[in-house]
Amino acid sequence: MKKSLKSIVSVILLFLITTVLMPAKQANAATWGATGAYDTWSDGGYTLCNDIWGTGAGSQSIWANSYSNWGVWSAQPDTGGIKTYPHAEKVIDKKLSAINTLTSNFNVTVPTSGTAMETTYDIWLNNNAYEIMLWMNQYGDVKPISYNYDQYGNAVPYYWGVPIGGHTWNVYRGNNGGNEVFSFVRTDGNINSGNVDIKEIATWIRDVPKWYDDVTLGNVQFGFEITSSYNNGSGYNFITNNYSVTSN
Repeated sequence: MKKSLKSIVSVILLFLITTVLMPAKQANAATWGATGAYDTWSDGGYTLCNDIWGTGAGSQSIWANSYSNWGVWSAQPDTGGIKTYPHAEKVIDKKLSAINTLTSNFNVTVPTSGTAMETTYDIWLNNNAYEIMLWMNQYGDVKPISYNYDQYGNAVPYYWGVPIGGHTWNVYRGNNGGNEVFSFVRTDGNINSGNVDIKEIATWIRDVPKWYDDVTLGNVQFGFEITSSYNNGSGYNFITNNYSVTSN
């Protein structure tokens, strides 16, 4: 009897150690999971990519139940510079003038402390000559690419408080050495869910600052741009609960 009781206690202790005290990693994927730097998976007209591309990147695993429900467990060192951009991509491949509507909705769960990251759309135009970034939330020491900086090295917008596409933004312009980057950063706080009118934003860039003409909109990406996410020897979970792009 004593031996049986001791065995039961040992089993309980082992369970507590392995399920409660161990750091959380990737969620169980019902359909797909991967750890390779550029592993991809296609579903419903979308392509998911782990996209570990930055210098000195750490471990990251991606999982997906569908194109609209996926996430990563990511452990990125706090060494500066973007490490990864796990994302879902929808190809559009139309002239801006030929697009009647282009909208998207999203719902995410992300860590709000201990990381440097933003949840962002990354929209590519004219064979990747132009890039539009739409920052829906941001945490930690991250800032957009900009041509303008103040005396303290902070990025200064070209336009302040632009109400367009269902949100109000500060708009930055910069170059990453390969393409022009137009960054839209929300002025009214972080959100984890919402809708955005991408066509309206892309048209505004063409018509107001006139930073391009009638470009071809190649694809819409959405995901998590992660600079650091290291948590006492482990990492953090970044989850897309729902996401879709609608166009015609």
